[in-house]
Amino acid sequence: MFNKDILINLLKMIVSILLLWIAARLVDFNLLSKIILNSNPSFILLAILLQLASTTLAAYRWSLIMGALKFHETFSFYLTRYFKGAFFNQALPGSIGGDAVRGLELGKMGYSKREAFSGIFIDRIVGLAGLLILNLIANLSSDHLLPMWLFNLINAISIGGIAGFTLLILLRKITWLQNYRITRIFANLSSRFRQVYANKQAIVSQISLSVIIHFLSILALYELSLAIGMTLPLGVFLVAVPPVFLLTIIPISLAGWGVRESAMVGIFLLIGASKEMILSVSILYGVMLIISSLPGLVIWLRGKKLL
Repeated sequence: MFNKDILINLLKMIVSILLLWIAARLVDFNLLSKIILNSNPSFILLAILLQLASTTLAAYRWSLIMGALKFHETFSFYLTRYFKGAFFNQALPGSIGGDAVRGLELGKMGYSKREAFSGIFIDRIVGLAGLLILNLIANLSSDHLLPMWLFNLINAISIGGIAGFTLLILLRKITWLQNYRITRIFANLSSRFRQVYANKQAIVSQISLSVIIHFLSILALYELSLAIGMTLPLGVFLVAVPPVFLLTIIPISLAGWGVRESAMVGIFLLIGASKEMILSVSILYGVMLIISSLPGLVIWLRGKKLL
């Protein structure tokens, strides 16, 4: 298992380095360095605060989900574990990810790990649904921005994902799914969704919360663009950034490095943005994610009695 983890992380590192190298080959490296070094620290600080707010709201959403599943912990517990998970995701990408950290922390409190990971999965899915809804609304509001093929592709993915989320909630009504081991997993998960979203108010409030969480992250990225002097409006980022976030979910690189930069450059080039500027924004965003996860480092070290 240990050797397998090392191999997987080595492959992810190779993918990240390769994609970063390809992205760097497309730009003037001297200009790229100059843009980053001359960035406005005030906008960067604001971006960090916005990302911290996004993470805090995400922790609150997770606490609501776990509370509905009868996990009786304080918001402080969920907040600290969420930041700890964020740190493991961003700064310590290894064999144990942020979701695993959160699940193990709940296991230490005596809860069922299976139930814990069900709640974490629901948290991930409702977060994804919020991102898809935000992207769909922004894309439909700016139908002139992207090439028609990409405009239609984003709409199809968003609508398909939202439909999948709805289907997952309704699967519990198909009784025969309980008859088979594999399908029973989905039926049980659907029952957990129903437990969390027992009424329309719960699902509307958490979907809205997810939209706000992603909006804050995109707004943080937009502030970074202002830090380097870009003049693209916020609406462009609301259309172009969510597909990048979706691609970084695919676990083929270390903390999304390389995938994020390549996707950012590729999509924003279609809009007419400068390669050097958008790559600078992406690199600054990656560094900012590490910085904003550092509260998780403090929490982790305190747990190890090092602080």
